[in-house]
Amino acid sequence: MSEQVGEKTEQPTAKHLEEALNKGQIARSPEVQTVFVLMGGLMALKFTGGETWRLVSHAFVDTLSHLHDTPLSLNAMQGYSINGALLLGRCVCPVLAATGVAGLLAGGIQTRFRTTPEALGFNWTKLNPLEGFKRVFSRGAAVSTGLGIAKLCVVISLSYGCIKQIMADPIFHSSVDLARIAGFMADSAFKIVTQVCMALIVVAGLDYAYKFWQNSEDLKMTKQEVKDESKSTEGNPLVKNQQRRRRQAVSKRKMLAQVPKADVIVTNPTHIAVALRYDKKTMKAPMIVAKGTRLNALRIREIAQQHQVPIIENKPLARLMFKYGRVGGEIPAQFYAVVAEVLAWVYRVNAYRYYREQSQN
Repeated sequence: MSEQVGEKTEQPTAKHLEEALNKGQIARSPEVQTVFVLMGGLMALKFTGGETWRLVSHAFVDTLSHLHDTPLSLNAMQGYSINGALLLGRCVCPVLAATGVAGLLAGGIQTRFRTTPEALGFNWTKLNPLEGFKRVFSRGAAVSTGLGIAKLCVVISLSYGCIKQIMADPIFHSSVDLARIAGFMADSAFKIVTQVCMALIVVAGLDYAYKFWQNSEDLKMTKQEVKDESKSTEGNPLVKNQQRRRRQAVSKRKMLAQVPKADVIVTNPTHIAVALRYDKKTMKAPMIVAKGTRLNALRIREIAQQHQVPIIENKPLARLMFKYGRVGGEIPAQFYAVVAEVLAWVYRVNAYRYYREQSQN
């Protein structure tokens, strides 16, 4: 029974996945990295190989043709060293740049271009020799070694045909010049590396699929872990209730502050109150600025009386608008005609009141 309870059968939650990403627990395959680096170096040699050969051949011809008058001094040797280093940099830098970018791209694709801050931290346990020996001679290391040997056998078997075809070339049984040998070596190396890349693509795809499945299985959670995480995420119920009450109080104060701006209050008459406001210049339809029941309805009527906002009793309209309308939103379309009549009455009353006040003055 305890084994069943502790069994990882649940899919990981969003929080668990986020924590795993921060810790660097992501499906990675070294074969994907190898494929990208090899292909990056191969493409760099493909586009810059001719220029590299031209630079090297010109340097050899220039050096060997002037051996008889080449001065051997400290200053001269320093100049030769600097020129050789510059030549080496021009030949090697494109390949290094291509392989570096390819390696970063392979890592970024596997990690979805996300940084792992916790994984970048220094782990002192990795310096422990005993832990190192355990990792080297563990079952996982043995399995990884076996898989590596299997991958090597697959690559050799898939590349054997290309190597056999190269070995059957007539160049091995005839006399050719140095340029022909160099071209043959370059073409053969390119063919072999291309064949190895094709084989590694298949191996990398299978290896990444296995690592992805293995990582998904490792990230699964037990039912108890899901419950514990849910509790920690939701927090203390008492604290949540207090926060909800504070939000409701703030919302209520904002709502009541809009009552003096209302054009009319529609009541039930005592249990429900809905405050409406309409400005034909800025609104397409009347808007509900406040609504409430019982004590809230009483408070809305009190504020309306203090600010001389008209109050009209319409039980069906008050109930329906309270049920289907929302504060801050327009009234439902089916109430347009009824509300228009109410507002028309309010405007007539206000106009009559204004006329009387002007007459008395």
